[in-house]
Amino acid sequence: MIAERVRQMTVEEYLEYEDTCEEWHEYIDGELYPMSGGTVNHFRIITKLINLLSILLGDSDCEVFGTGMRARVGEGRFVIPDLSVVCGALETEAGDRMLLNPTVIAEVTSPSSADYDRGSKREFYADVPSLQAYLVIDQHRALVELFTRSE
Repeated sequence: MIAERVRQMTVEEYLEYEDTCEEWHEYIDGELYPMSGGTVNHFRIITKLINLLSILLGDSDCEVFGTGMRARVGEGRFVIPDLSVVCGALETEAGDRMLLNPTVIAEVTSPSSADYDRGSKREFYADVPSLQAYLVIDQHRALVELFTRSE
């Protein structure tokens, strides 16, 4: 969730900073935004989704990644989805720390991240050519939204 702006950085400075920092930040157009920690329920949902998708995808050419794997969502924009799935050949950069070709991305919302996840972040994800589905899961009520790419 975008909570407060840290400072303007280059992509290289961001990647170096993240290697030494104990907290995660998203990088949007040169600015760093600290990611807030999740709740037990937040991580419970992510863990169950990772387990379920891993079983469903089985021996396919798809791979599931949990929180912490960054994704490039445009020039100068790097976010940290709660869950990513890549099908086919894995494409990364920044020493395998950044996904370039996610097929599915999921976000578990909190009251502080819901608008960002459904708004700006959804728009960022729409710019990722490989992305076929974006899943938004509300951790406080029975609400799951699935956005899919159409021709």
